[in-house]
Amino acid sequence: MKYAGAETAQPRPTCPEDIGRRVARRRQLLGLSRQDVADRAGMAPGYVEYVESSAEAFDTVTLTRLAAALGTSAQELLGGGRHTPPGRALTAAHPALEELPEEECWSRLTPGGIGRVALSTDTGPVILPVNYRIHDGAVVYRTGVGSIPASAAGHRVAFEVDHIDEAQRSGWSVMVSGLAVRVDDQAAVEQLMRQGDPDPWAGGERDVWIGIAPTTITGRTI
Repeated sequence: MKYAGAETAQPRPTCPEDIGRRVARRRQLLGLSRQDVADRAGMAPGYVEYVESSAEAFDTVTLTRLAAALGTSAQELLGGGRHTPPGRALTAAHPALEELPEEECWSRLTPGGIGRVALSTDTGPVILPVNYRIHDGAVVYRTGVGSIPASAAGHRVAFEVDHIDEAQRSGWSVMVSGLAVRVDDQAAVEQLMRQGDPDPWAGGERDVWIGIAPTTITGRTI
């Protein structure tokens, strides 16, 4: 089945000047120090630091060595995958799909970040990304007055977070199901504001706070 525009849409250009940011982010996700990356890539630690703090493009040899050290590809460090869905790599040789225990699900939710809230609307189901944090055992996000995420209040919703590792062809996902409520208690709102997050990347006026109290939490890992 083909849809209008499917053959003519073109991805936006990559941003090689952001290589340093991608290198640093990948290193942090892997839990590696600059010394670790330097040892793997055959570089001086000071040069790895320079790459991470620089806004310039780098030669192919440097990119290839860094990509190998970080278990990714030079194309990914160049931002080539920014506008395509993850998971295009071939399946690993012996994949294993496992359930995550509830304690592990909470461990992966707790750092906060970006997740997806799924809810029903008058025109059908909708899934939207939001910045979130965990507060007093609930998923909390900020949104705008009259927005679709704000309309979740008073309804049962699902909330999902995940992480995909293209290089390892692995990943995990955690899903929360529960009742969404508007956080109107001023003391609670002031406490959340003092903590400084979730700070919506979308910007603008985001004065509505929504909390999702989990009734079920499940997770899987590949």
